[in-house]
Amino acid sequence: MTTDLETNIRDFEKVFEGSGDLVKRRFPAGTSKEINCYIAYLDMLVNRELLDNLVIKQLLVFLKEVPPGEDVFDILRDKVATADMTVAETIEEAAEAALNGDTLLFAEGCDRALAVSTKGWPNRGIGTTDSEVSVQGAKDAFTESFRMNTMLIRRRIKDTKLKIDQMALGRRTKTSIALMYLEDVARPSVVHEAKKRLEAIDIDGLLDVGYIEQLIGDDWVTPYPQSQTTERPDTASAAILEGRVVIVADNSPYVLIVPATMNTFFQAVDDYYEHWTIMSFTRFLRFVAAFLAVCLPGLYIAVACFHPSMIPMLLIFKMAGARQAVPFPGVVEILLMDLSLELLREAGLRLPGPIGNTIGIVGGLIIGQAAVEAGLVSPIVVIVVALAGISSFTVPHVSLVAGLRLTKYLVLFCSAVLGLLGFWLGILISLVHLSCLQSFGLPYLFPFVSGDVNGYSDMKDTLFRVPLFMMKKRPIFARPGHATRVGEENKDVLSK
Repeated sequence: MTTDLETNIRDFEKVFEGSGDLVKRRFPAGTSKEINCYIAYLDMLVNRELLDNLVIKQLLVFLKEVPPGEDVFDILRDKVATADMTVAETIEEAAEAALNGDTLLFAEGCDRALAVSTKGWPNRGIGTTDSEVSVQGAKDAFTESFRMNTMLIRRRIKDTKLKIDQMALGRRTKTSIALMYLEDVARPSVVHEAKKRLEAIDIDGLLDVGYIEQLIGDDWVTPYPQSQTTERPDTASAAILEGRVVIVADNSPYVLIVPATMNTFFQAVDDYYEHWTIMSFTRFLRFVAAFLAVCLPGLYIAVACFHPSMIPMLLIFKMAGARQAVPFPGVVEILLMDLSLELLREAGLRLPGPIGNTIGIVGGLIIGQAAVEAGLVSPIVVIVVALAGISSFTVPHVSLVAGLRLTKYLVLFCSAVLGLLGFWLGILISLVHLSCLQSFGLPYLFPFVSGDVNGYSDMKDTLFRVPLFMMKKRPIFARPGHATRVGEENKDVLSK
């Protein structure tokens, strides 16, 4: 910038040439009306009430009486009734501040501009959760507002050790990104690795945390998620208390949690809000349901087509009678019904809410019944596919369900070729693949593998959940010196 106001205005407006949403105004200052000032901002990115009352009104009052020879910039800085302001030394800094919702103040004779924080872009407010519904827990959810999302976490963790490291990613979008973690609990190696991977991202635009999830993953081939997404502030806060790192991105109603293991995707927020006995039973059901979602179609094909002698006599007579009019082999029946279920699932997501629910329920009933009556599939196949589909819905996190769905087809293909041998081969391939995965240096199958590293303490929150007073240590995510979570005094009181 220069001390010539007209030059600064020309250069600034040249950057926004063709931008119809740039609002600008000149007004004189000083008793002689010889000092000109210039104000500029982008429409709908600022809070107009804040701008009018705390900026423009104050300036029009105080700048009228500027005596000759006074530094107008100092008056601008002192009289604006807001604490959040910065100084822009270059035209590029001024343009970036305007894109972030700030109001720029230029004055004659000043080689810099004042960027006043007047951010006020529209947002939908704090809503309720859609994909992670809780029976007893909080109902608030993250929004597309970056600062509101960090506030929802800060509201729950009132600790000065909660750090928020901010950066901007995306050459064109300059999306605000924040890493939130407890300084004395999170492992420094994980925090450093997260920062390193984020800073290595070189892309023109980041529109959602889904971009970040794909760009910082350890293995781009696997269908299994290596970081956890959530729309619940209480889930993100619990992850921070465990020693994990939460990545918040502007314009995204979801946040990213790293590291993540397969066990964390079976944990729901209600698991810790209700009594441990019923939630342990529910947790065990989730693991059983995940196994059925992956293995049930393949197991049916392996037994029915290769080893029918394993089926009880009365049941095999029923199955044989139902398949007499079916012209397709068993594996084609399974694929036909399973792909129909996938199409209904996708159609239900794309259609409006009430219509989507109707399509999913009525469509499944009609197609299943019509396929059986037409002799295209047998009733037992409809039951197997429906049970596998229902089982996949019990897993709390949708991102893990996508990996399980693809694994199901691997097990089904191996079973269709080699029978029970192929069934176990498909499971073995899947387990070997999962055992090779890592998330920010942690084994993906922890604590089912390498559980002795943490003294098998993490096994208390896997297939079953023990009472809270027995979960004295934080999971493996926390640094070793700060793993204590429940004190001995609290344990003695609760145990009585």
